Amino acid sequence: MALSQGWRAYALLPGSHCGVYLKALRSSGLSSFPWGHCPWRSTGSSLDPEMKAFLEENTEVTSSGSLTPEIRLRLLTPRCKFWWERADLWPHSDPYWAIYWPGGQALSRYLLDNPDVVRGKSVLDLGSGCGATAIAAKMSGASRVLANDIDPIAGMAITLNCELNQLNPFPILTKNVLDLEQDKWDLIVLGDMFYDEDLADSLHRWLRGCFWTHRTEVLIGDPGRPQFRGHSIQHQLHKVIEYSLPEPTRQENNGLTTSTVWEFRP
Repeated sequence: MALSQGWRAYALLPGSHCGVYLKALRSSGLSSFPWGHCPWRSTGSSLDPEMKAFLEENTEVTSSGSLTPEIRLRLLTPRCKFWWERADLWPHSDPYWAIYWPGGQALSRYLLDNPDVVRGKSVLDLGSGCGATAIAAKMSGASRVLANDIDPIAGMAITLNCELNQLNPFPILTKNVLDLEQDKWDLIVLGDMFYDEDLADSLHRWLRGCFWTHRTEVLIGDPGRPQFRGHSIQHQLHKVIEYSLPEPTRQENNGLTTSTVWEFRP
């Protein structure tokens, strides 16, 4: 399968993609925002027409093969040209936003099935990627949603995905929220973020601060990656629910079979 030659085979190896993403996460990124993009995209912001056309041409709208068929997303699929291309031919930062990762799938499914968890609450989706969990929160009645991802292209993709699901786009922040003063949120959700030890340590400290400062609820989605299973945060987690992953997601994630939602209780 030609996929082995592309960025995605590299990204799906447990822990192998951490270098690119962690480097970006540790930088402010303000000088690298393309197309005049600022770190805040407010509701109603217009997309750069050239980038919008690029995303629409090189992704596929799909709702199949995941835990949440209710949510339509623009993703990289085998029917997309860049699925088969060499990684260096993709002209922008690595498109982690174009994959619906299993931790995010579990979180999104849980919010859709349990709308009381978010109804009337403020929700921060940390490392939002394709925006599915933020979309699920909005669909389930969250009063305020912020999607955070350091990749400005992810922000544009999230806006398109909101429109696909008949939602008014919610605000998107493309700065590293771990470097900012902690805001008050009723709930923070994050999926598939514990793939690197340093990042996991930073997340652990930051989430602990949110909990003790604002009594923020925290839900974490993860399919059981070694970096997550072996981290000290495990001692402060309560298992909420475990989902069996659909076969297409298993095949795309090196045979991972389940994904779990955890509540953080420091």
